[in-house]
Amino acid sequence: MNIVIIKYNAGNIFSVDYALRRLGIKAEITGDAQKIRSADKVIFPGVGEASTTMQYLREHGLDTLICGLRQPVLGICIGMQLMCRRSEEGNTPCLRIFEEEVIRFRPPEGVKVPHMGWNSLQNMRSPLFDGLPANPYVYFVHSYHAAAGTHTIATADYPEAFSAALQRDNFYAVQFHPEKSGETGEIILKNFLNRIEY
Repeated sequence: MNIVIIKYNAGNIFSVDYALRRLGIKAEITGDAQKIRSADKVIFPGVGEASTTMQYLREHGLDTLICGLRQPVLGICIGMQLMCRRSEEGNTPCLRIFEEEVIRFRPPEGVKVPHMGWNSLQNMRSPLFDGLPANPYVYFVHSYHAAAGTHTIATADYPEAFSAALQRDNFYAVQFHPEKSGETGEIILKNFLNRIEY
């Protein structure tokens, strides 16, 4: 299987590659359009700031490329946020794969932002979560989140419900970091690679 991790100006890309290697899976990290188009599965991970990362994607033609992909695509963290309609961070128009809007957490006093650490998934409805127990814990680090909406396939609470995962057609995305989420994250990555077809 030909797995590609999209290379762009975002951090944490190599952590995903390392997590796949632990599973015995070799992926190619590349920004080459032809290699991305020809991959069996594409992963769009990263951490970063919305406006500068979207600017990079546009300048390198990756915005149009990503939206036109027909194979299964998995966005992670900022990858998920950039796949939404718009981000409050820098008032940034994004890829509009999902119609959900990305907004900053505005929790009550005493609840810290960023949302950082382990939190449980709820309302899971996707083959991405096959084999997981009810309300499994995964690792989050983020100050912005996608509101729950039409494409939500899992939620988490902080303290109100938000989209922990989204899906539309061949596009899947998670706000948490499967590469930092232990056995639960490994199962999710395996499910994306082995169970998700389009």
